[in-house]
Amino acid sequence: MAKGTGLKSELFRKFLHVMCMALVLLPIYLFRVWYLAVLSVLIAIPVIYPLLTLAERHPQYGKFFSQRKEGEVKRSFLLVSLMIIVLIVVFWGCLGEQWKYNIVVAVLAWGLGDAAAALIGKACGRHFLEHPLIEGKKTLEGTLAMFAVSCFAIGLVTILYAVLPWYLCLVLALMVSPFCALVELFSKNGNDTITVPLATALMVYGGVSFFTYLGGVA
Repeated sequence: MAKGTGLKSELFRKFLHVMCMALVLLPIYLFRVWYLAVLSVLIAIPVIYPLLTLAERHPQYGKFFSQRKEGEVKRSFLLVSLMIIVLIVVFWGCLGEQWKYNIVVAVLAWGLGDAAAALIGKACGRHFLEHPLIEGKKTLEGTLAMFAVSCFAIGLVTILYAVLPWYLCLVLALMVSPFCALVELFSKNGNDTITVPLATALMVYGGVSFFTYLGGVA
């Protein structure tokens, strides 16, 4: 496959990826209580999964979604559903509504960062990273893009939600985003859909708790 064709295919994949990210955030804003948000996702699974199974029978299905392997879309859908359920239960249901912003932080850092990593890596990647724990051909340029975009997403959301003073939000973003990039780099089999958001949410929770303990919100 020509490089331009591969980039075009990856661009469409990540367009669908970002659209999925936006849909995942809908329950956060549509419902006022966490258990209704979880219920909406649980209802969506038995509705959408069979539809995807039926759609797989169409010969153009794999090409339309630019699947790398059979069943990739269905598996990704289940992983995304599981990810958002866990985030809602932990950072809204268990910890309280004041932590709901952390769901948005985690999803945007993963969604936008992963898309940037794939596109920059495909278009500009020249330095390949090789390690037994790294799956496929990942590039330094893609990893740096993941770092930069996740840093921007974390900083922007925490500033908009006034989680901390703006300068501490920037410090938090610079602290967490390198780990986002590393988790994405070493995640295999598309599991970054789970690992990156959860790692991001946990690290942001720890960072905000730490700054708050030190009196950074006063």
